Amino acid sequence: MGKTFGKILKYGLPLLVSVVLGVYLYHSVDWTAINAALQNDVNYWWFLPMLVINVGSHVFRGLRWQLQLRAIGVNTPAVPVVNSIFATYFINLFVPRLGEVFRVGYISRRENAPFSTVFGTMVSDRLCDTVMVGLLTLLTLALAGDKMLEFFGAEAGGGTVLWWLLGLCAAGAAAAVWLYHSTSDNRVIAALRGVVTGVWQGFMSIARVESLWLFLLYTLLIWGCYFGGFLVAVQAFSFPIEVGVLTALVLFVLSSLGMAVPSNGGLGPWQYAIIFGFALYGLGTLPLSSPFNPLASAFAMLVWGLQTLLLIVLGIYSLIMISIEKRNNGR
Repeated sequence: MGKTFGKILKYGLPLLVSVVLGVYLYHSVDWTAINAALQNDVNYWWFLPMLVINVGSHVFRGLRWQLQLRAIGVNTPAVPVVNSIFATYFINLFVPRLGEVFRVGYISRRENAPFSTVFGTMVSDRLCDTVMVGLLTLLTLALAGDKMLEFFGAEAGGGTVLWWLLGLCAAGAAAAVWLYHSTSDNRVIAALRGVVTGVWQGFMSIARVESLWLFLLYTLLIWGCYFGGFLVAVQAFSFPIEVGVLTALVLFVLSSLGMAVPSNGGLGPWQYAIIFGFALYGLGTLPLSSPFNPLASAFAMLVWGLQTLLLIVLGIYSLIMISIEKRNNGR
């Protein structure tokens, strides 16, 4: 019963979030105004470099993961690793987090490596993303703290909600340290200690890569491509407000935080965060009310749609290539 409930929560909650937010967004926009914006206020040529840059982010992620795999003695060529990354994002569109299981299983079977060992490198790969989002959030708070505090529902001088969030993060970190060093025989504590230990060991595997500097370079390139693609997408629209690098950074960080909400490919939370971010700068009103600003809505829906279409194309390509490889190798 517990396992069934866990699966329902794991796979059903993201779908529910996407459906609820998707319906809310669908009924909160003026489609006539959005169509007019898409016809008159968008230069679609900008999306070509955006998509190329986005492909680059996935390639660099594959190359970074290849470094981690080599650190545990799994010497997989770059092409299969990159294909596994393409497939990961494609599968996650339909069943969140199942893509990670797929790529770990594919590499472990291909190289006859223990699943748990390869899984640890995937965990550290994802933990790096969490760290980067945290650092970018802190950077954005330093550069545009007033807008970020508005997002957290606090006045610029107070920041009550933000301090609560920081306090919860500190408490969580303290609890993780206590669990890691705990010697309690309690079953629940022992299970949680196992999770914390596994995550920590996966993260520390980064220290064993052959070139830590190359690992850091790939990390910067991954997130540079993420932000670079987003910045290029902004140039495609004729906004009535100035959307410079700092504004784009705020929007990018808010959308990254939105991706932390369990959903299918970010559908719902990503768009809502973008629309909310534009409203912070006057393109829309706060609190958000129907109908949303048509340009903000058009940007959120078009950019997410194109990125999703790219993931579908890359995912289908990668699964075909993986199938051909398996057939040629008789597996």
